[in-house]
Amino acid sequence: MVSRLNPYISFGDSARSALEFYREVLGGELTISTFGEFGDPGGDGADLIMHGQLETPSGFTLMAADTPPGMEYTPGSSISVSLSGDDAAELRGYWEKLSAGGTVSVPLEKQMWGDEFGQCKDKFGVDWLVNISPPGA
Repeated sequence: MVSRLNPYISFGDSARSALEFYREVLGGELTISTFGEFGDPGGDGADLIMHGQLETPSGFTLMAADTPPGMEYTPGSSISVSLSGDDAAELRGYWEKLSAGGTVSVPLEKQMWGDEFGQCKDKFGVDWLVNISPPGA
């Protein structure tokens, strides 16, 4: 197996909603396991997501989990998820869906380096960077 680097996003208690939203945006197959399925069936966090993984048709892998009861959750902005490539239609479609209901900090438009680039925070508070390169670049 080839090693991979994948973003893993922690949520307070909204991982299921976030992963389902990302599946709507990016497509693909979503696998979800709850804390209740792995030994805490009657606990306060039984329905929380212990591990969720989205595998998309474009080859992206996005992982996420809820913070279990008793652990501190501190939402942060020290990490962003980056989508990049030269399929402008696909990437613009992702951008439209990710930015809907969120906050755009950099509009998706041509930048000084020649690519189209945009930055937004989605409705779950996750920062996204979208970069569209010219075909063949």
